[in-house]
Parts: sequence; structure tokens; C-alpha cells
Amino acid sequence: MGFREVNSKMIEATVVPGQRLYSQRGAMLAYRGDVSFTPNIQGGQGGVMSMIGRRIANEATPLMTVEGSGTVLFGHGGHHIQVIGLTGDTLYVEADRLLAFEGTLQQGTVFLGAQGGVMGMVRGQVSGQGLFTTTLTGHGAVAVMAHGGVFEVPVTPGRPVHVDPQAYVAHHGEVRNKLSTALGWREMVGRGSGEAFQLELSGSGTVYVQASEEKL
Repeated sequence: MGFREVNSKMIEATVVPGQRLYSQRGAMLAYRGDVSFTPNIQGGQGGVMSMIGRRIANEATPLMTVEGSGTVLFGHGGHHIQVIGLTGDTLYVEADRLLAFEGTLQQGTVFLGAQGGVMGMVRGQVSGQGLFTTTLTGHGAVAVMAHGGVFEVPVTPGRPVHVDPQAYVAHHGEVRNKLSTALGWREMVGRGSGEAFQLELSGSGTVYVQASEEKL
């Protein structure tokens, strides 16, 4: 099983017997072979707690379980697709940007405030992206969506990266995040992303940034 990039807005996944993958509902464009698609109510490999986290995060699009033998073409809304390979580490990705992932990965849900404190909570409020972020851990491939393409920015010790919260797609590695602002608290309330807000990522890893601030 694996993902092959057909073009910037479409990937092809190989499905083999005894293995499965998960996709966002509505992401299937076409398929060949004996492949089945069923709604997943257990939250992928993360179980019930992952499902609860997705519910609290107001994620309207449930996952689909894909099984069988064949190939499937995935895409969604004409968005750019980036394939990320994991080799035992954890990927943090906004739930609404997750297109598909292999069933070998363990899915979970993390509260943004766990890393960013109160400011992490504020980030979720002002960016319009929920307080919860999906985590995927293990060995396997993940396909994420973005507007206008994705740029990989390395995060190295002593050199934090600042990202517009709405341009953030995902990150992995030993990275911590917190929201900083150039404005005072009163000026900050009611404003969106941009120069007023900066998501600071520090440590060692990679952050994926989309070319547009447009929401999915």
C-alpha cells in the first residue's frame, strides 16, 4: 500500500487485502478493483477517545474506511495535496486538512492548549480551526490538503519559525508551539490572523505552510 502523487491535486492509493486506509468522506474520485468504503465511527485507529475529540472539535466530516484490492484516486475540492511519510514519529495536522492516511498509523487527538497554554486556546478561537489537532503516529503515509501548495520550513534549535495560524497545515518532530502577538490583549480580541498573530514553533522538526490563508 502507498500513495502516489498523480498531480498536485490528486493522489492514487494502492489497497491490498488485509490492510486498510482511512480517508475523508467525499475524497474518493474513482477506483479500480474490488474496493469497499464504509463510514468509520471509531475514529480510525485512535478508538472512541479519538472519535470524541473529533466530535468536540466540531469536525463535520467523518472518516471512511477503505479496504479490499485495487487502486483509488483521492482528491477534494481542488485543493493541493501533499504526501508526508512518517517513520515512527508523530505528525500534528489540522483535522480539516487531513485527506487520507494509511491504517498502519495510530490516530489521536491533542488539545492545542496542552502545548500553547492559554494562548494555544486563543489560537483555536481566532483562527477558526478548533481547539483540537489530530495526531498520527507510526510508520506510513499521510496525505494533507492545502490552498495554493505547501512549503516545508525546517525548525532548528535556537531558530524558531513564526507562521500565520491560518497558513499552518501540519508539523512533526520535537516541536513546541505557542501563539504570540505584537498587539495588546484588548487590541487582539476580535481580530483574525495576519501580523497581529504569529504561531511560534521551536525545537527541531518541520512545519508545513500553505501558500494561502484561505480556510478549507
